[in-house]
Amino acid sequence: MSATIIDGRKLAADTRAEIAAGVAALKAEKGVTPGLAVILVGDNPASVSYVTAKEKACQEAGMYSREIRLPADIPEATLIDTVKALNADPAIHGILVQLPLPKGFSEKKVIDTIAAEKDVDGFTPVNVGKMLIGEDCFLPCTPHGIIKLIEVTGMDIAGKHAVVIGRSNIVGKPVAVLLSRKGAHANATVTLCHTGTPDASVYTKTADIVVVAAGRPNTLTGDMLKPGAVVIDVGVNRIPDATKPKGFRLCGDADFESCAAVASAITPVPGGVGPMTITMLLWNTLESARRVAG
Repeated sequence: MSATIIDGRKLAADTRAEIAAGVAALKAEKGVTPGLAVILVGDNPASVSYVTAKEKACQEAGMYSREIRLPADIPEATLIDTVKALNADPAIHGILVQLPLPKGFSEKKVIDTIAAEKDVDGFTPVNVGKMLIGEDCFLPCTPHGIIKLIEVTGMDIAGKHAVVIGRSNIVGKPVAVLLSRKGAHANATVTLCHTGTPDASVYTKTADIVVVAAGRPNTLTGDMLKPGAVVIDVGVNRIPDATKPKGFRLCGDADFESCAAVASAITPVPGGVGPMTITMLLWNTLESARRVAG
């Protein structure tokens, strides 16, 4: 068996075209331009690159983008006040504080300050709680993108056995909740594996869907899979490689070659889950603006 490669870039492009059309319609019908504010504290290179990509994506979708860069040595109270000001700003429909924050900041305190109705990352306790009990809310971007990626394979999630490897608050736990919810594109039976699981292969060998988000290369290998499974690889790891111009290459948490030989469909790294994260951020921002516009 040779797996179909799930093209996250194409799905992201198609979804962003849909979002851009929605933005244009909202402007024309209601005179409202969706606005996203991104706060970057410090100069972490990965965070700077990610924020730049978000700003570009906003502009391409026709959204208003506001980037706020703050020095790493500001008092936490200054950051809190910045978030509160954005909560009260009618031009801003979505607020994102780029993580990780520099040492000395309480990420929980900062995230908890974001108004739930502008929490387009889906990280505040209000949105997490609503997601858990199945109420309407902003879904966290990467898990939401993962559901979309599974959908495009044509697999009906209902009734399937899904295994999630990793229990982070950003990916593992929320994607397990989304897969198991009642409703469309859900209703799976979900097993959540983690570092305390003695042998994850016991569960992955019976799984129709495996989402691996452990942050470690080769966490999932082909001999751990049921033939025909769908594999969603969330990991992004840098591996030293002298043959590459930058001295490293990117790989996921799954051993791509061995998994692709057994799976029916698999996401590549890069080009799989990554493009969908910013896309679903734009999706949430548009939805927030629509709610405000009535």
